[in-house]
Amino acid sequence: MSKNSTLTPKLRFPEFRDDWNDAELNDVADLVDERVSPSSLALEDYVSTENIRSDFGGITLASNLPSTGSVTRFRTNDVLVSNIRPYLKKVWAADRDGGASNDVIVIRAKPVIRNDYFACALRSESFIAHVMTGAKGVKMPRGDVGLMMEYPVAYPSPLEQRKIADCLSLLDVLIAAEGRKLESLRTYKNGLMQQLFPRDGETTPRLRFPEFRNAGEWEEKKAGTLFANRITKGEDGLPIYSVTMYDGMVRRDSIDRNFYDIEEAAGNKKACKDDIAYNMMRMWQGALGVASEDCLVSPAYIVLAPEKGVVSRFFEYLFKLPESLHLLTSYSRGLTKDRLRLYFDDFARIPLRCPMGDEQQRIADCLGSLNGRIAVQSEKLAALRAHKKGLMQQLFPSAAEVES
Repeated sequence: MSKNSTLTPKLRFPEFRDDWNDAELNDVADLVDERVSPSSLALEDYVSTENIRSDFGGITLASNLPSTGSVTRFRTNDVLVSNIRPYLKKVWAADRDGGASNDVIVIRAKPVIRNDYFACALRSESFIAHVMTGAKGVKMPRGDVGLMMEYPVAYPSPLEQRKIADCLSLLDVLIAAEGRKLESLRTYKNGLMQQLFPRDGETTPRLRFPEFRNAGEWEEKKAGTLFANRITKGEDGLPIYSVTMYDGMVRRDSIDRNFYDIEEAAGNKKACKDDIAYNMMRMWQGALGVASEDCLVSPAYIVLAPEKGVVSRFFEYLFKLPESLHLLTSYSRGLTKDRLRLYFDDFARIPLRCPMGDEQQRIADCLGSLNGRIAVQSEKLAALRAHKKGLMQQLFPSAAEVES
């Protein structure tokens, strides 16, 4: 442990002017290796990599307890770090006693540092960045525990520690509340979709808008009668779009990753406004979207041109239903699931139950409005998280300063 006379953050509460201390993590905390049998735990007291939420979002209820072996015993105020794919930021400050799976690192603060401040120090972008420098593996990288325990921790007097922890805890409460609102909106949307579309084997939905209650049963049609296969070559001057799993079609230049597809317009396909494009290899997972404008897409995509009276947004929601994904999987070809492909000829044979165009539009508008509320709430939550990240960068000395 050392004392650095110039070690101070950029932003401080006015009553504090003392210099900060700096140490490695293993100087201010211990790795916990106490073992306990899973049979002694309740389900709500078990934590694994699966039920720690990403982005420092707390935990959910575990799906099951291990049937054999032992787990790491943790205590209230211990900090639990998922050591699989550390970049997911699965770090939780325990609010109870319990047991953690072997892929969860349990760290306990020593008396030199307050528990609440210690939790803030580890639920930080700086800590995750440090862990990732030693992570090994491509698909499922794991952190190096030895390197993890060398993380440089800066800390002030106990009174200032408490003030910082109280400030960040209030912000965490607000972030958690806004996160619950977002989760409620998503849950409501999922439940509403189950009501607005018929169940398997049924011909009408359980919930119908008043003007369509006497419109009769939804008719079953082959997908090939609803959509044509658009194979138009790309045109110069059009933006290039990509299909994502959760956000539909988005401009390629808005995605933070490298692409190796053809950049020349003639080497891509053209999708017209309101066409549906889907990733032939990922349609069974819901990788599709509706074009918001004329654009270019990868030649590996299938572009569906809606026939007259077909509302593409309605089918975008329909294809996302669990029952529809199961149906899309059954019509896809491939020896293993990760090699499944849904060609247009096979897509065209899929039976789809749908109402008339006006009802399609009404359902699409309803769900689209709800998506808008979800997007606004998502942006609000992202802004709060960005504010916390910036505040922590001001309230803690920089990693470079601590390491110097």
